[in-house]
Amino acid sequence: MNKFIKLSLLTAATVVGSNSMASAGDVEVLHWWTSGGEAAALKVLKEDLKTKGIGWKDMPVAGGGGENAKTVLSARVTAGNPPTAVQMLGFDILDWAEQGELANLNAVAAKEGWDKVVPEALQKFAKHDGKWISAPVNVHSTNWVWANKKVLDNLGIAQPKTWDEFVAAMKKVKASGLVALAHGGQPWQEATMFDGVAMSAGGSDFYKSAFIDLDTKALTSAAMKETFERMAVLRSYVDDNFSGRDWNLASAMVINGKAAFQIMGDWAKGEFLNAGKVPGKDFLCFRVPGSAGTVLFNSDQFAMFNVGASAAKDQAELASSIMSPAFQSAFNVVKGSVPARTDVPNTDFDDCGKKGMAQLAAANKSGMLFGSMAHGHANRASVKNAMYDVITAHFNGEYDAATAVDELADAVSIAK
Repeated sequence: MNKFIKLSLLTAATVVGSNSMASAGDVEVLHWWTSGGEAAALKVLKEDLKTKGIGWKDMPVAGGGGENAKTVLSARVTAGNPPTAVQMLGFDILDWAEQGELANLNAVAAKEGWDKVVPEALQKFAKHDGKWISAPVNVHSTNWVWANKKVLDNLGIAQPKTWDEFVAAMKKVKASGLVALAHGGQPWQEATMFDGVAMSAGGSDFYKSAFIDLDTKALTSAAMKETFERMAVLRSYVDDNFSGRDWNLASAMVINGKAAFQIMGDWAKGEFLNAGKVPGKDFLCFRVPGSAGTVLFNSDQFAMFNVGASAAKDQAELASSIMSPAFQSAFNVVKGSVPARTDVPNTDFDDCGKKGMAQLAAANKSGMLFGSMAHGHANRASVKNAMYDVITAHFNGEYDAATAVDELADAVSIAK
């Protein structure tokens, strides 16, 4: 932890101390999209801006959960030198808006009719006090499982539909000598698994009560204990070298046939596509068994910071590019996510993408679309981080399930 803190501060100091201001006609963009699939998706946006005569000053900060990027951003804003735009998630956007740091995008939003095409659940994080402050680029969902089809076929394993079938499948994979569940031991990755497992164990009413409403009864319920017990089962099917592994390296284990399954958001699909793999032929995508019919979402958005009137036109152009239907399709086809607007056709999307778009539309209509706890769309960072601490401590054997339930309720009580 001390090494992490020192590295983060050093990175922040280096960035703040450099001459990092974007020149006129450029946008300086802070983001954490550094894996192969993510970089390929981001290239779509860079090329679109190039056609408008706007340069892209790249400011990548590695770290799949974005925690390192937050440290760098805070240092930049404190130094009075914020980037033009920053990749953000959920309540983090609103936190910066409440500090008065974000620009007003109402003019371009009104001109292009964003209110009519962006789902209300996303607008909750893209608007503050009636003002558009960010441009949503996609909708990701966390309760997905990714599977190597060849591995399953060779072992005679059908796609599991229930939790018990999923456990039986992992048991068979482990007995074959392969890794059953590819995982990277980082708190945000464990929380991402927890998202789908909680929905599977307790259902939608439980998920909403526990993680969005923070209801004490739900936090201390039998369903929460079952969730932690299921996480312990998953831990028994992870390889010994999981600690600290980046998520995309875990995806690579499935892609290369070294592991059968990964529970990860649909950004993982970008890694499969970047490796030339085809849905249905080389890999399977399905909801965490027991969570079908619900969608746990997070939405990457680019928040525009107050960097002066001279940058306003470029920020509006960047936001317009992000929100254009053509870009939303082209970007999300590569990224693995689905569009943040409801009027984008699914023509160019693969089978997993079409499935994701249909499930998002259905969940939005049925009231089964919920913000992801793991990715800052259920509650603010203080609560999310408190949950992270307990979830990862339990996953690493510090608590049994019953103790973890008590610790989680106590942590949330303090954090909120």
